[in-house]
Amino acid sequence: MKKIIRALAIYATVGLLAPLANVINLQAQTTPAPTPAPAAAQGSCTDELKQPVYADFMKLRTSDAPKAYESAKKYLAMCSAEEGPIPTYLKKWVVAYDKEARKFKLTNLFIDQRKYNDALPVAKEVLADEPDNLMAHVALGYGGYVLAVTTKNDAGNPEAITYTKKSIQLIESGKAPENWAPFKSKDDALGYLYYAVGYLERVSNPTDALASFIKAAQFESDIKKNPQTYAFIANAYENEYAKQSADYEVKYKDKAETPESKLAAENINQLVDRIIDALARAVAVSGTDAAAQPAKNLWLARLTELYKYRHNKSDAGLNEMIASVMSKPLPPVPTPITTLPTAPVTSTTPANGSNTGAAPAATTTAPAGASSLVAPKTAGGTTTATKVPVKPKNNHRRP
Repeated sequence: MKKIIRALAIYATVGLLAPLANVINLQAQTTPAPTPAPAAAQGSCTDELKQPVYADFMKLRTSDAPKAYESAKKYLAMCSAEEGPIPTYLKKWVVAYDKEARKFKLTNLFIDQRKYNDALPVAKEVLADEPDNLMAHVALGYGGYVLAVTTKNDAGNPEAITYTKKSIQLIESGKAPENWAPFKSKDDALGYLYYAVGYLERVSNPTDALASFIKAAQFESDIKKNPQTYAFIANAYENEYAKQSADYEVKYKDKAETPESKLAAENINQLVDRIIDALARAVAVSGTDAAAQPAKNLWLARLTELYKYRHNKSDAGLNEMIASVMSKPLPPVPTPITTLPTAPVTSTTPANGSNTGAAPAATTTAPAGASSLVAPKTAGGTTTATKVPVKPKNNHRRP
């Protein structure tokens, strides 16, 4: 039977009758903690009956904690009305054991068995004992995210968001678990946790969700190497692009160009450039795995369309951009442009200063197989890119 060492800090003063051990070994079990011993018959708390039970406890408490727990519970049931150093010590020992048993049970359910739904109530019990227990917050936050993805049920999202953000706060303040499982490292944990917040808030709070996805990609973790991260970022920019393009059509379509319309066009263009960057990253890290190719092809098609729009209908340089994009910092959320450039833009706009033709229709570049990002090792379905019913035309026309 696998053994896991668990420290139980016992705060008790027992005197010579029961010398304290500061650390008690907990033997790992797959079965629930022993049930409380039944109430003993009246008159069972005699020296003849209770001393052997206490002797068993003393013998087992440093070698077989579960059996020692049974002996302690039996003694307390036999002598429920007894006062003194021995019952005081045993009561504190049992309370400490119960706390450690709950933490062990949480680790077993959340990490070893990945039974996230079963782990959540245990995590809340652990938090009742230790309000800043990092593992419990991670189980409730990240575990809630996994359940949201795998069950396609977002009812628990608000609670999962709260606990995931608290997990991030605890880690960034310097708190660390005994080990980082189910993650590989601190950076890996933060990458996944920020990603989880982004995923859970992508509908209810898209602005904060985008910031979380961008933050997730800053850490050296699996998240940084997963194309889904950048597909979600592209999708967030696509949604904003659709809104601004629709607004442009209402205000400026078929009207004479003005400084205001030029400014609106510049803001739309910088969103297009962010989409291009994010999709280039998604394509770059997609690799050659056969399962990833359908999504990669969708992203590449949209990337090519937007790149040509910003480069005089030419895809020259696109392959080079894809090859080098991951060596460059991920750009932040753009700051709205409030004044027009004083010089012509030469990097992404055509040489003649005009984006020829209509702007590409906004699309939803939703991640395909987004739940493949769920760690540790869970599977999910597939979402393909779909058209958004917004088709701005000639929204960047220049003289």
